[in-house]
Amino acid sequence: MPEVSAPNYQKGDFYVDYEEKVFEDVQAEPGEKALVTFHTVAFEGSIGLVNLLQAKRLQRKGFETSILLYGPGVTLGVQRGFPTIGDEAFPGHQNYEEQLKSFMSEGGKVYACRFALQALYGHGEPALVEGIRPINPLDVLDLQLIHRNENAYVVHTWTM
Repeated sequence: MPEVSAPNYQKGDFYVDYEEKVFEDVQAEPGEKALVTFHTVAFEGSIGLVNLLQAKRLQRKGFETSILLYGPGVTLGVQRGFPTIGDEAFPGHQNYEEQLKSFMSEGGKVYACRFALQALYGHGEPALVEGIRPINPLDVLDLQLIHRNENAYVVHTWTM
């Protein structure tokens, strides 16, 4: 068997060239909007956290950005903790709440469907992270149509 003679990677080494940017840095024009929808279960995959980071990035590029949590997506917006609310039971346990609070502190709006919150997942409005606006299930489609009518950039994510 041939001997591998390459040195092992060390802490601080780079695996890839992360500084090269291939495309221009697109910024929002005045008044442009974005909507990021979440139909995914918290902790069931990476898409919830990835889309929270994308929503923050859109906000920082100047888009008036909103997040819609509906269906299982409302699970991203409920307060967590163990043994008490706010306690981090494991590293990353509070990622969703921290990202949502950061997003809202920078001017982003977050909406959560009341039907999914109560009928599907058994939570009341007090379970939501402070600042999230509960909405009627009929508003879920209208919020998306409003953004379409305003030529907003929309990211829809569904996981099953």
